[in-house]
Amino acid sequence: MIARYSMPEMAALWTDEARLATWLEVEILAVEAWAKLGVVPSEAAQAVRERAPVVTAETVRAVAEREAVTDHDVAAFVDVVQDAIGAPEGNWVHYGLTSSDVVDTALGATLAKAGDLLVEAADGLVAALRRRAFEFRDTPMAGRTHGIHAEPTTFGAKMALWCLHADRDRARLRAGRDAVAVGKLSGAVGTYSNVDPSIEAYVCGRLGLTPVPSTQVVARDRHAEFLWACASAGAGVELMATEIRHLQRTEVGEAFEPFGAGQKGSSAMPHKRNPITTERLSGLARVLRGYLGAGLEDVALWHERDISHSSVERVILPDASLLAYYVLRRMTRVVDGLEVDAARMLDNLDRSHGLVFSQPVLLALVASGLPRDAAYRIVQRNAMAAWEQGKSFRTLLEGDPDVTLDADAMDEAFDLARAVRHAGRVFDHLEGIK
Repeated sequence: MIARYSMPEMAALWTDEARLATWLEVEILAVEAWAKLGVVPSEAAQAVRERAPVVTAETVRAVAEREAVTDHDVAAFVDVVQDAIGAPEGNWVHYGLTSSDVVDTALGATLAKAGDLLVEAADGLVAALRRRAFEFRDTPMAGRTHGIHAEPTTFGAKMALWCLHADRDRARLRAGRDAVAVGKLSGAVGTYSNVDPSIEAYVCGRLGLTPVPSTQVVARDRHAEFLWACASAGAGVELMATEIRHLQRTEVGEAFEPFGAGQKGSSAMPHKRNPITTERLSGLARVLRGYLGAGLEDVALWHERDISHSSVERVILPDASLLAYYVLRRMTRVVDGLEVDAARMLDNLDRSHGLVFSQPVLLALVASGLPRDAAYRIVQRNAMAAWEQGKSFRTLLEGDPDVTLDADAMDEAFDLARAVRHAGRVFDHLEGIK
């Protein structure tokens, strides 16, 4: 992933140094597990731990140079580690294991850490949405369907629904994290033919992973589930970003993403204040969905293994983790700093001349005894006239001899407080969310 969309705490998990360091820890733990079985001398296991190299950029270079000869990254890594430890103790490194034992278990450990960061980021977004939803609980605005004024709602209700969505995404991220927080050290084709099952249990236990049955590789539906959680979180962020972009349009002007001191909206037009962050997040959500497609195609492998998934995962798993983390963190910042123009929301609500109250008028006419279709046609006729002539919907209704509602019935139909009196029910569902 390019540095522009990489945050340091997540990026640190995916460096070459971090990858090889995790491979090394798997190898050392396996040697220690063999020592517990009495296969490896305890002093040899201690020497492996003490003399194992600290993985640095130089280690990465040494492995790359060796791989140029072996054309096999894990074999090159084992050679470098054994040389650093020295014989005979170093000879116990990779004893009974196959490459996937190391790679898949280390990947599980890394993805578990990445998942923890993603859940933490989701925590922040949920908390920000919850706080701001309550802030705007009673702020009325026009609800829109198909981009057209429908009926009144509140901005708080909109944000409360976003919060519930983000909470569901958080649950999916937790599940995705748990799906990949697994390991296997069961040898070639997964039959434990040359490695005792206790080795797997010990290594996974020390790494905080769950040992799982496998072929030579961990089943890739697990990684697809993780990618689905990342893609879903991106889609949730895109939902909010798209709405904010619409609300920031000049013609609407109801909400605005943060605009920092010294920020420039355009290199040519000094007046511009563009929703660049939410546009960026909408775009990155598309990339996240693309990673899911590739991950699903990785599920079907030949027989007990092939490596058609390997090259794909080297790209999509780090990148999906980085991008999902980025969009969650950036959207949290947008929500925290979102500027809301409540007066503009109310003004826009009035711009459709009271048409947002057409349904209560319809229902009042039906309740007065008119057939529904006849009532509908009366309300529709006056609504079209209000829009085309730019006149008050209520005034036109009051001048229509077919409308027999009294003043009290009209007042009730056009009462904004009545229209949004139940909008706050969504907040009941936020009580247990933190």
